[in-house]
Amino acid sequence: MPFFTVMTVGGPMPLARTLDRGLSLAALCLGVVLLGIGVPSGVNAAAGEVRVLSVDGIINPISARYLVRGIEEAAVEGDAAVLIELDTPGGLLDATQEITGAMLNARLPVIVYVTPAGTHAASAGTFITMAAHVAAMAPSTRIGAATPVSGEGQEIPDDLRTKIINDTAVYARSIAEARGRNADWAEDAVRDGVSVGAQEAVELDVVDLVAVDRADLLDAIDGTMVRLLDDDVTLATAGAVVVEEPMSPFEELLKVLSDPNIALILLSLGTLGIYFELSNPGAFFPGIFGAIALVLALFSLGTLPINYAGLALLVFGLALLGAEIWVASGGVLGIGGGIAFVLGALILVDDTQAPFLEISRPLIFGITLALVAFVLFALRAVMRTRRRPAFIGGGDMVGREGSVRGTSSVFVEGELWRARLASADATLMPGDRVRIIGREGLDLIVEPLQDAADKEET
Repeated sequence: MPFFTVMTVGGPMPLARTLDRGLSLAALCLGVVLLGIGVPSGVNAAAGEVRVLSVDGIINPISARYLVRGIEEAAVEGDAAVLIELDTPGGLLDATQEITGAMLNARLPVIVYVTPAGTHAASAGTFITMAAHVAAMAPSTRIGAATPVSGEGQEIPDDLRTKIINDTAVYARSIAEARGRNADWAEDAVRDGVSVGAQEAVELDVVDLVAVDRADLLDAIDGTMVRLLDDDVTLATAGAVVVEEPMSPFEELLKVLSDPNIALILLSLGTLGIYFELSNPGAFFPGIFGAIALVLALFSLGTLPINYAGLALLVFGLALLGAEIWVASGGVLGIGGGIAFVLGALILVDDTQAPFLEISRPLIFGITLALVAFVLFALRAVMRTRRRPAFIGGGDMVGREGSVRGTSSVFVEGELWRARLASADATLMPGDRVRIIGREGLDLIVEPLQDAADKEET
């Protein structure tokens, strides 16, 4: 019998045989662990819901707030990925940088899909698309044209243009290099304004693929490995639950208010409301409405890249239009106010930062004509009132009629006066009708209408 043995249920077992079985069991456990991992160390499979965020329109602080919030909430709730469906002509550079910053630092995969067919991801949309972990486009879509231009489509003056384009080109290259995309094309999109279609974008390594629809996209990218900040993740999107998350009602309201056309309308209506309240103290509703409109206008302007010279001209023009009613300069103040208002509205938005946020020209001229017409109408009413003879005071009171309200007071032309009879023999009785024949200080001298009729008969 060997020296080393181990007692078992069935009797003694040699130690060597026991060690062999132990090693086999350890190998089996190690194999189970490796199968559980399924992939090499440092690579995880992303499983869970796919959160869909939709952006249709100009990129501004409101859309930036919406996208950044959606990405952060998706990471906290453990979603598999965020899918941004994008259609934009461009937008504000600050808002774009906020969005791309959130995408580059995201803790979960972010997919950008330029859709539907026939739309585009221009200017700011180019940067957002290229900042995605996976970038896709629908057929017949396009991307590019990221050169900064003025609101009229003209080039910016040379010195300023050089600074803006150089900075934006470096920004585009840094995003493309971070995602392993074509950095030279990204720079050309800024410097030369190049734009390409979906299929050409794939060939140039600008985006990853062309997908017919959302389901086709999620099936196509299933199993794709993407690099996050500190880990590699394999997408598991085929058959994943898709959850659409639109803007909240509050964000929808802010989006409407962030339109420069709405800002101009609110500013004009707010000024008119305040004017009506000052003209008719105690009306309350015009003042309340005007104050609310002005506050909303200030919020709207706060979301836009404002040219403060344009804002100053707008306020100055509104002040001149209001002054015309009180001063009656013969139209000089009104015409000057109209010109200042038009010039201010035309340059209100800083188009070097937001080429797509210019205010509608028909709206500017329409509001200006409406304000001038209102001023002329109000001015005509004021002048007509000024030419009308005064109702109260002096000799113009003589001959007017009134009714007795007490033993020594009469009601004449909407006011209560102290009065006395011209004849000491008569007395004033409430309800009697009297005629004014004179005035001493604040006392009216009256006579009963019957006595006045008797005098006329004689």
